[in-house]
Amino acid sequence: MRTERNLTRRLDRVFARLDREPERPAHIDMPRMSRHRVVLFSATLAFYLAIVWAVVTTSWLVRLDWQVMFFRPYQQWPEIHAFLDYYVVLGQRGPTAVMVAAWLGWRSWRQHTVRPLLTLATSLLLLNVTVGAAKIGMGRLGPHYATAIGSNEMGLGGDIFPSGHTANAVVTWGILAYLASTPRARRWLSALSAVTSLGVGLTTVYLGTHWLSDVLLGWAAGLLILLALPWFEPLIAKAELWLFDLRDRWRDRRRRPAPEPVVPVAPVTLRPLGTPAEQPAPAREPVSPTRASRGLAHLAPGPHTTRSERTPVTPAGSRRPPHADRLPRGTSQPARPLTGG
Repeated sequence: MRTERNLTRRLDRVFARLDREPERPAHIDMPRMSRHRVVLFSATLAFYLAIVWAVVTTSWLVRLDWQVMFFRPYQQWPEIHAFLDYYVVLGQRGPTAVMVAAWLGWRSWRQHTVRPLLTLATSLLLLNVTVGAAKIGMGRLGPHYATAIGSNEMGLGGDIFPSGHTANAVVTWGILAYLASTPRARRWLSALSAVTSLGVGLTTVYLGTHWLSDVLLGWAAGLLILLALPWFEPLIAKAELWLFDLRDRWRDRRRRPAPEPVVPVAPVTLRPLGTPAEQPAPAREPVSPTRASRGLAHLAPGPHTTRSERTPVTPAGSRRPPHADRLPRGTSQPARPLTGG
């Protein structure tokens, strides 16, 4: 019970804090699918398909992959190996999603809108679906598991094409630029996310976990998701309205007074007019079986008179006062002497 009260108080504080902020700041605009963005999306999609075709046909790009792999960058520059082992974490989905979600959650708190968190969730969902499907569909093996020199290693059950680290770095850090409040902040955050994702992709090549073509396709896959996000803005807006409506209904349910307890009413029997009401039988004291059998044993057979017709008697005889001139029953009365007048 105490835990529920503490949770209710915390939620009240959260809602009270959110109510102090405006519904949505006026200077924040939602990106739209402009003609410039459509051109960029089309060019990136063409680049994506070109990379896939170059790898499938075992073109010069596959030969470049093998040359970089035989170069073994991690052996050429071993002094930066320890640093890059930590730097590549900026492309892992779990840690980066937690860090970016914390920042966007604070923004949602300040601006009284859940759009930043919903946009992040939408982008990560698109990333998992598109990149995951491409990885499973093409099934390319990584450099450490290659089977034949010069082959594209496609369709062998691998899951490294495109690079998930690179695509995740592009989407996770690029979402900060996508949700920037001002054009200047958007430019700076775009440059920062581009450098971060570029570094993560090259780090995977340095460590030998990905081909160079994997990184190129990962950049294209992440950029396609960022460019396509404006098409999902109406869905994000509907989800936000649904969440706020759910919050308002929860508030109304909490403020509604509790219903009064219902008192059961005894059933009423209807009787015709003129019929006297039945009187309840008086409660009788229960009689023990021994006492009842004893009373029935002393009853004399034959008709009985009422108590008012009986002569009151006592164990010693009649209750009438004795008279001196009366004789007992069964004796004759002596003759009185005659006296003269």
